[in-house]
Amino acid sequence: MEAKAIAILGATGSIGTTTLSVVRAHPSHLRVAGLAAHSRWRELVGPAKEFNVGTIALADPVAAAEARASGAFPAGTRILEGNAGLTEIACLPEVAMVVSAVVGTAGLGPTLAALRAKKDVALASKEILVLAGKFVTETARASGSRLLPVDSEHNAIHQLLRDKPSADIARLVLTASGGAFRDTPLADLKNVTLAQALKHPNWDMGPKVTIDSATMANKGLELIEARWLFNLPTDRIDVVIHPQSIIHSLITLTDGSMQAQLSPPSMAYPIQDCLLFPRRLPCPAPRLDLAQTLALTMSPPDSARYPCLGLARAAATTGGTAPAIFNAANEVAVAEFMAGKLHFISIAELVAQALAALPAREPASIEEVLAIDAEARAITSRLALALAR
Repeated sequence: MEAKAIAILGATGSIGTTTLSVVRAHPSHLRVAGLAAHSRWRELVGPAKEFNVGTIALADPVAAAEARASGAFPAGTRILEGNAGLTEIACLPEVAMVVSAVVGTAGLGPTLAALRAKKDVALASKEILVLAGKFVTETARASGSRLLPVDSEHNAIHQLLRDKPSADIARLVLTASGGAFRDTPLADLKNVTLAQALKHPNWDMGPKVTIDSATMANKGLELIEARWLFNLPTDRIDVVIHPQSIIHSLITLTDGSMQAQLSPPSMAYPIQDCLLFPRRLPCPAPRLDLAQTLALTMSPPDSARYPCLGLARAAATTGGTAPAIFNAANEVAVAEFMAGKLHFISIAELVAQALAALPAREPASIEEVLAIDAEARAITSRLALALAR
């Protein structure tokens, strides 16, 4: 059987590098046809040589020019640039699957283009379904492409639902680690630092996602994603705190019984599941060792500690452009916190103000969604001035 050709959008991030480790473990089943990143071209040189990748793309044109002039890539390597370059990578004729792991809205256009080109998509970018879930899922249905979730929670549910009719599913349960401040006294949250927020107890992730874990905005985004991935209303999707990050999600069946998916907290497991679906092969990450004591605990999330989760659920219930507003406002608020301009607890306050300031409506097009995204970012930036520390 010929190895499946994949393209990786966001190849220098944690998802991208873990994807390369999975390809490295299964060279007879997987190969890399294209690599794309924002600007860190030096980090693409090694993978381009190792995996004999003939086409790369850099969203930043300046970085693309530097890469071309460097002479660091093998002779004949095509170096594309901008959003058009990312889109071309996603639509390469030989590519069967695109790993979409670009942070923010930059991955939306290339991902939609890949789906229209009948490529399967392993989706790691939360923003894509949060902003444009209706349009993305409609495009996938129309083309017959598979939309496979990379997030460990959604991937767990995807695994649990594969052999079950929809009538058997009562509820979905997303697990959450609780982030860096799950045990911090509420009174101390005002004064926590960026360095403390970036110390996730279980996962090695980028800074924005790690802070989203501390506020549980990430779980709110995942709740919105789950509504689109699994076609269930948000009032049938629950969230529980599970500090060990071993149980990645659960489902409740109509008879009341529950099933769960377990694996160590390594993104290699869900990434490999997507890349090789429906085949299962040994994963390069460590396995659970049941010869060791394994304690698993769960508890409901505290709404006072995690107000962003409630805001996301309300946005998901409202629908329309509300999730896009939530996402844009949260990105601005996190950036303000990372820049030292905002207290940690003000992230949720700023998001709430943005949601109140910009009424939701039903978007008619992707262009309208992107316009709302830009408007929400501008409004949130103005509101942030009043909350500055």
